Parts: sequence; C-alpha cells; structure tokens
Amino acid sequence: MSNSIVIISGSPNATSRLNGIVDFIRRELDLKGYPSKMITVVTLPAEDLVHSRFGSPAIVEANRLVEEASAVIIASPVYKASYTGVLKSYIDLLPQKGLEGKLVLPLFIGGTLAHLLSIDYSLKPVLASMGARHFIKGIYATDNQVNRIQDGSSETKFEINEELTERLQASAQELIEELTLRSRTVQ
Repeated sequence: MSNSIVIISGSPNATSRLNGIVDFIRRELDLKGYPSKMITVVTLPAEDLVHSRFGSPAIVEANRLVEEASAVIIASPVYKASYTGVLKSYIDLLPQKGLEGKLVLPLFIGGTLAHLLSIDYSLKPVLASMGARHFIKGIYATDNQVNRIQDGSSETKFEINEELTERLQASAQELIEELTLRSRTVQ
C-alpha cells in the first residue's frame, strides 16, 4: 500500500460549501507532496447506487481507488443530523472490511453547531464496522465559515475563514505525519 489518499465527497450539490473545504485540503496535501484522488459520489451512476450494483464498472473503479489508498477522507454536508444519503449509498457498496488498516479523516459541514457530534454519532460507527480504526481528528465546519465568491466566472470559488483554515491545515499535517510514520514502519 502506498501513501495514496482518496477523497470521497458525498455532496449532492455542485456548488456546496463542502467543495471549498475539499478543495482546500486537496491543495494543502498536494503542496506537501501528497496528491489525492477524488470520488464524487453524485457523479457515480444513480442506478448503480440505488440498485446496489456491486459489479458496476464505475463502482468497481471507485472501490479500487479506496482499496489502494492508505488514507481516506470522507466529506459530507450534514442533512438531518447525519451525512448524505448518496454517501451512504456508496458506503454500502464498499467491501465489508474496505477501510481496514486505513487512516480516515472526516470532513463535515452543517448549517449550525447543533450537529457538531454528527461525525461521532452517525459516521464513525458505520466506518468502524468496516474496519476503520484510526481516525484523524475530524473537522466539523459551519456554513458561515465558508463563503462563496462570485467573480463572474463559471467556476464557484470559496473563501475559508481563518479559524477553519488553521484546523484544516492541522488535520492535513496530522494525516501527513501518520502516513509518514506508517511508511517508516513498513520499510
């Protein structure tokens, strides 16, 4: 297993503020020599997700990325005190022990602090049942920490406030340190 990182984004919305967080963490990791691959769940075939088509080429390819990764970043907006249904549909298609031995970094964004514990109460139990044991300190952000910037281009851009920037940088650094430690023990 290499030091590869895969990000699974469970946002059903192409202009979600979650994308600002994901883009930021990807840049941070890339700048430090840790590029990542992306699985945007909403772009997977809906029929495959709804009908649990484990053998679908798109699902097989997405699962291959997860299998080959040393670290998995799972990102989702919070709806009804939990991660999105589209993300759950994909998680259900991962192998039962598909997260065994992997570092996991959760990134959530919600409207208020009321759902601050959604990572601990909704996501972590499911991932633990799939073999995840080592969680990097997760990030829960609120919508007011990520602003959409309208600059006239067709691409949505985001501005992240200073406090969230610092937390994202710290989580990216912790992930890199853990990956580095693991690669040393394998050698």
